Amino acid sequence: MKALQYRTIGAPPEVVTVPDPEPGPGQVLLKVTAAGVCHSDIAVMGWPAEGFPYELPLTLGHEGVGTVAALGAGVTGLSEGDAVAVYGPWGCGTCAKCAEGKENYCLRAGELGIHPPGLGRPGSMAEYLLVDDPRHLVPLDGLDPVAAVPLTDAGLTPYHAIKRSLPKLVPGSTAVVIGTGGLGHVAIQLLRALTSARVVALDVTEDKLRLAREVGAHETVLSDAKAADAVRELTGGLGAEAVFDFVGVAPTVKTAGAVAAVEGDVTLVGIGGGSIPVGFGLLPFEVSVNAPYWGSRSELIEVLNLARSGAVSVHTETYSLDDAPLAYERLHEGKVNGRAVILPHG
Repeated sequence: MKALQYRTIGAPPEVVTVPDPEPGPGQVLLKVTAAGVCHSDIAVMGWPAEGFPYELPLTLGHEGVGTVAALGAGVTGLSEGDAVAVYGPWGCGTCAKCAEGKENYCLRAGELGIHPPGLGRPGSMAEYLLVDDPRHLVPLDGLDPVAAVPLTDAGLTPYHAIKRSLPKLVPGSTAVVIGTGGLGHVAIQLLRALTSARVVALDVTEDKLRLAREVGAHETVLSDAKAADAVRELTGGLGAEAVFDFVGVAPTVKTAGAVAAVEGDVTLVGIGGGSIPVGFGLLPFEVSVNAPYWGSRSELIEVLNLARSGAVSVHTETYSLDDAPLAYERLHEGKVNGRAVILPHG
């Protein structure tokens, strides 16, 4: 089968031919219908050789949907041809966090060498994907694969981040979204669907801000050195009750801290390496700073239900598997408006 692999440190990914996988006991083989392209992959491919955490070559793709192609021995509850989404942050399935459905916070994944598809084990940017356990599959129930696949990360991750702050996003409150790309433009929709907050979106280009307005942002601000002052002015000097940074580089993280209100939440979702100094007098009183990771399986089900209701949708552009390197190139250059999706079977 064809697969998109990261094969050499510092080199672009390549489309190669690899052996077809076969499901062992308890495993499920999917025929991949769609795979999502994510900035996290670019971050992974930007890591230096020293301390690189994964074995190469690595088949990319941690967002995946497909149809069941074959079942390993002992698998029940699924049939060949079932359309499913892949829950990506795999865990051990038995620790306290996994028992809560929070495999994204599995307490033993590192110890046991468990990795998500595309982030340590073969991912979804291939014609077929081997899934370790049927519990990591969620029925699509009529959702279009292209529309659904980004929801497994670009929908699930902001949903998980926003849920924590829902008690603060009451009528009259403000939520700030920094970075309105793949995850951020979904976050805006989630905030509009789940809260009464005024949503202020920040990004570096007018094209990105245009998308933010199209999906529901009440206000848009260019993300530059003057952004924090602009947000403070919009909020009468009080700041925002919740700030979600989907970029995570030093300048955006600085802005996030600068626009938070007293008792506000600052949530750093982007993995750009930025950090916020926390201490008395460094932030408004009782500001909470957190860095969440992905989301739970039950939250993925909730996100897919929101999509079925029409409350959230993802702007997508599609590519063949052969053109997947181009999709990453365009994403790196900031030319993807929304989310790029790879169609391994055309």
